[in-house]
Amino acid sequence: MELEMLDQKLARESIDTIRLLSADGVEKARSGHPGTPMEASPIAYLLYTRHLRHNPANPDWPGRDRFILSCGHASMLLYSILHLTGYDLSLDDLKQFRQLDSRTPGHPEFGHTPGVETTTGPLGQGVAVGVGMAMGARMLADKVHAELFDYRIYALCSDGDMMEGVAAEAASLAGHLQLGNLIYIYLDNRITIEGQTDLAFSDETASRFLSYGWHVQHVEGENLAEIDTALTRAKYETRPSLIIARTHIGFGAPHKQDTADAHGAPLGDQELRLTKEFFGRDPDVTFDIPEAVVNHMLTVRERGQEQEQAWQQQLGDALATNHPNLVTWQQSAESGLPSGWQAALPSFSVTDGKLATRQASGVTLNALAESLPLMLGGSADLAPSNNTALKKEGSFRPGAADRNIHFGVREHAMGAVLNGLSHTPGLIPFGGTFLIFSDYMRPPIRLAAMMGLAPIYVFTHDSIGLGEDGPTHQPVEQLAALRAIPNLTVIRPCDANETAQAWRAALENRRGPSALVLSRQGLPVLDRNLYGAAEGLQRGGYVLAREDGLLKVLLIASGSEVSLALEARSMLQAEGVGVRVVSLPCWELFDAQPQAYRDEVLSPGAVVRVAVEAGIGMGWERYVGCSGVVVCMTGFGASAPGNALMEKFGFTADQLVARIKPLL
Repeated sequence: MELEMLDQKLARESIDTIRLLSADGVEKARSGHPGTPMEASPIAYLLYTRHLRHNPANPDWPGRDRFILSCGHASMLLYSILHLTGYDLSLDDLKQFRQLDSRTPGHPEFGHTPGVETTTGPLGQGVAVGVGMAMGARMLADKVHAELFDYRIYALCSDGDMMEGVAAEAASLAGHLQLGNLIYIYLDNRITIEGQTDLAFSDETASRFLSYGWHVQHVEGENLAEIDTALTRAKYETRPSLIIARTHIGFGAPHKQDTADAHGAPLGDQELRLTKEFFGRDPDVTFDIPEAVVNHMLTVRERGQEQEQAWQQQLGDALATNHPNLVTWQQSAESGLPSGWQAALPSFSVTDGKLATRQASGVTLNALAESLPLMLGGSADLAPSNNTALKKEGSFRPGAADRNIHFGVREHAMGAVLNGLSHTPGLIPFGGTFLIFSDYMRPPIRLAAMMGLAPIYVFTHDSIGLGEDGPTHQPVEQLAALRAIPNLTVIRPCDANETAQAWRAALENRRGPSALVLSRQGLPVLDRNLYGAAEGLQRGGYVLAREDGLLKVLLIASGSEVSLALEARSMLQAEGVGVRVVSLPCWELFDAQPQAYRDEVLSPGAVVRVAVEAGIGMGWERYVGCSGVVVCMTGFGASAPGNALMEKFGFTADQLVARIKPLL
């Protein structure tokens, strides 16, 4: 339908319905943000009724366009438009906004509310996730089927999104990659919680995005023709598009429009009554949806069903030709992994000599690459150090989506982009940096864990053992910090074979993110004829070396400290002290095992219990008990060769034995 033919009265009535539903929801909850939904309703209306390719009856069909509400505090806008266009979200759901167990939480939550593409709330994250989604679409279009995966990613952004650094990082990458399937609308209302944006923000946003390589347009937020034309132009751009809409927060509220009072609190009963009168509605009626609006908005559902049916027919026709990449994609999208991929996992021998687990990870990654053609990723400008390059694959560049991604020195954006790629059906994304810089990525890691997404993080240079770079680069508290995140699986393997098994565990974990924590320094490849099989990693922890004689000491370690524990065991066993060494690379997997297995491994009757890890000791008490000892870091590292640091901070076999003997 041409905009000129659109019933302007019906369109305005629909837009005002979105506004007032949002305001009513916030008012009923006595909590929320009414102002942004009220200013953005014209844009949301045009997106969902004219531009977005979506099917409310099946919100997850792969060929749909994606919409991200990056300013997640405006969630009532999204809930209102989803309800009106026929998604499985009732009017009663809207009335339960922000209430316990409701389907309309304070910020949109992926997997909780139909039609919500990603969890938003922390500002800037939606902007960056959208870049990952656009990259994922480009990957599927280039590697699987161009016509089936020509969808676009739309996002609604606020001043707060524009201020957050992660948005700048991601926008820079998007412009460089010329992601023309990315269309963002920025609500330039010039208001934040504290007042006018010029208190802290005077960027020339258009110039900034032009410098990133974006296409930029300006519209008035109440001018439907301007917005519609801008959205149409953006669809034909080869560059990512930013539409800057001059809007008015709290539009229609006579005393709160264009003020901070419309941002983070209900309008109040009297102001809401006056607002309804401004829009010609009965001030005594709440959650009012005129019948004409109901009928008009539900036509979206009919069109969406037709669009999906056409896509499904196209998919069926393509599959009938035995398109190999499409078959692989379908298997991966449905089951998570193609069959038989485990056969590609490498094994390592003692004769390989010392190998850093980062090196073993690189070998494993490349061995798996052919079996997992939709696995892609890279590093925050550290691929030679992280060993994350797929050696037989090309780079993701403007106009050519390949499997090696160069994120640049943008750890925060990398984490969020990985989330966007993880939202893309069939893809298996990974990203690497030094463990110390996981701190830069913490917000998107937390969101991935919350959403149940499954990116794989490759964190190398995992302890003071990295050496000369000094304490700024030596992680001490990072392992404990990562282990504190619910639903994040943290794996710190002790040698090359455990590293291969760590990749297996991460790939099989489709319920949340996994972090592989890997050494810079070389570690011995353990002789598995003498020690427990590396497959024990799949249970999180296992007996690596059993005691000879009566068990007197239980030594538990992860990563590079496992070989140290084995050395100490040999010394103590020579003196007749029975020592068991347990490799405990993954607390999350181990804690999920039956109690009987955990007791078998950790032997509650052991006299002396010692844990060894070159990080802070927080959390290890759960395994050694109140009377146990944790040999760990209690401060930051220093700049020196790794071996010298290990000795200085107490991580040698002699020093470990000296700590244990007084306990016997």
